[in-house]
Amino acid sequence: MPVPTFPVDYQKLFHALPDNFLLIAPDAAATIVDNTNSHVGVSMKSREEAVGKPFFEAYPSSDEESAAIIRESHEHVRRHRQPHTMPLIRYDLERPTEQGGGLEERYWEATHYPILDENGQLEFILQRTQDVTERYRAEQLRLQAQRELAEQQERTRFILESLPVMVWTNLPTGEADYFNPRWLEFTGREPQEILGQSWAQDVHPADLAATTRLWDQAREQGTELQLEYRLRRHDGQYRWVLVRAVPRRNAEGEVTMWVGCGTDIHDQKLMVQELLEQNEQQALLSDQAYQAFQEVQRQRETFYNLFMQTPALICILRGPEHRFEFVNPPYQRLFPNRQLVGQTVAEALPEVVEQGFIGLLDGVYTTGETFVGNEVQIELDHDDSGQLQRSYLNFTYQLFEEQGQKAGITVFAYDVTSLVAARRALENAGR
Repeated sequence: MPVPTFPVDYQKLFHALPDNFLLIAPDAAATIVDNTNSHVGVSMKSREEAVGKPFFEAYPSSDEESAAIIRESHEHVRRHRQPHTMPLIRYDLERPTEQGGGLEERYWEATHYPILDENGQLEFILQRTQDVTERYRAEQLRLQAQRELAEQQERTRFILESLPVMVWTNLPTGEADYFNPRWLEFTGREPQEILGQSWAQDVHPADLAATTRLWDQAREQGTELQLEYRLRRHDGQYRWVLVRAVPRRNAEGEVTMWVGCGTDIHDQKLMVQELLEQNEQQALLSDQAYQAFQEVQRQRETFYNLFMQTPALICILRGPEHRFEFVNPPYQRLFPNRQLVGQTVAEALPEVVEQGFIGLLDGVYTTGETFVGNEVQIELDHDDSGQLQRSYLNFTYQLFEEQGQKAGITVFAYDVTSLVAARRALENAGR
């Protein structure tokens, strides 16, 4: 029984194919022979405007680089009679006048296929085109977000490792998983020696039980921890440190990590004890001095993701002109009515220029030598009233570098005005 045949309009069938096909003659001009309805739609050009014209007359290239890629792909098919897939290119399309005109930025992936006759000669080049603009833009957004995340992580790492305090982090279960350079320098340990629970080996034996008990209690309850204990320094000396740890929580309130920092208060603690012993008749006043000292220590702690919530006075000065790049809340509270970030020290705090502090900053930036000031007197206009008030600060100016070049100075300070006043009162009372 004969199989029935049906007349087929192959050109109509080609037009209806559900993909972006463009049929090209194998001549040097790559003359357009035909295209599918789908290709007409994505190219924003009617079939009549394209068929019979050289490829780049019908579809002008947006740049010579893209045009060269297309020509090379055509030539590959002519020479080798094999399919060739081009790399992704940008090929902008001109909108019809009724759609507002102008060029629309588009990105494409295309493959050219050889169509051979019965003698194996190249008869046509078939181009299959895919509009990947949305995929390309999504990938660019992903890469940009990735770059921004990497930059933020690097910025956080830089600030974390530049702070002149001992910082560490713990897993939610309490095991230590990071110590900053200050901690490692103080203890003389390598990170692998003190990760997990091994950090406790440097705690004074007499303080170990209480320290671990309070830490376990804070971890179980998810509450902040603050305590003092003696920590063994790299030279074997046990020194008093003031430490504080806070939990970081996610949106569900679960603890995701712990952040802590420690400050060497050994000398200050001995000084307070000496004052108490020498001035027993002023015990009450000495107690007040020690309480003031404790308050100062609380102001020196570094938190809010390692630095933002610290009660110490921290800022970062960028460049040789000492421009405020970062100021933490306690530092800003010294000058509630002043804009610091973006200003140089001389612009934001003109009263310190004649007091020699710009010279100190210049010296640190020029020589790279860290400057440590103890109970340095400074006159500041705290409320922007024009009236200077005397304060005393302990502070560190430390140069930091980026990519091997000088970048600026980190400032870490705390206000010891009350402590100085209390000590002087005790000294005067003992005369």
